[in-house]
Amino acid sequence: MKGNPTVVTILMADDDDDDCLLAREALAESRLANELYFVKDGEELMDYLYRRGKYVRESDSPRPGLILLDLNMPKKDGREALTLIKSDPNLRQIPVVVLTTSKAEEDIYRSYDLGANSFITKPVTFASLVDVIKTIGKYWFEIVELPMERVGENHEQRPR
Repeated sequence: MKGNPTVVTILMADDDDDDCLLAREALAESRLANELYFVKDGEELMDYLYRRGKYVRESDSPRPGLILLDLNMPKKDGREALTLIKSDPNLRQIPVVVLTTSKAEEDIYRSYDLGANSFITKPVTFASLVDVIKTIGKYWFEIVELPMERVGENHEQRPR
């Protein structure tokens, strides 16, 4: 186990404003020091990751060390975005945790087939969400070893 927790940016892709607000509050309640950024759909997620449009400036789009991804979003859904992320050599090492309301076996299997690192069904209570966020934080930022040369790395990222 690592001695010091790693502080990295978390990027949450979710079109539900209430879920985003609850995630921000759960992160604070969990006492995790990570910065949390939000995007509303898969297109905006890819703009963020490739620093396009309103995310051109690095200060507006720090490279995430973890992506929390909802599957059911407008424009480009989470499945499409996951496919793009995991097929790009500059992005594929970013851990992606699917955090969704779906409990469908098909979504679970497909998410893992597409390269998701974890699949979590969104809890229904705030206390349960806090527990999930704490567990995610402990696991991804204290226990596992992340490829730190990639986390926060400021290299050019271009879509293929």
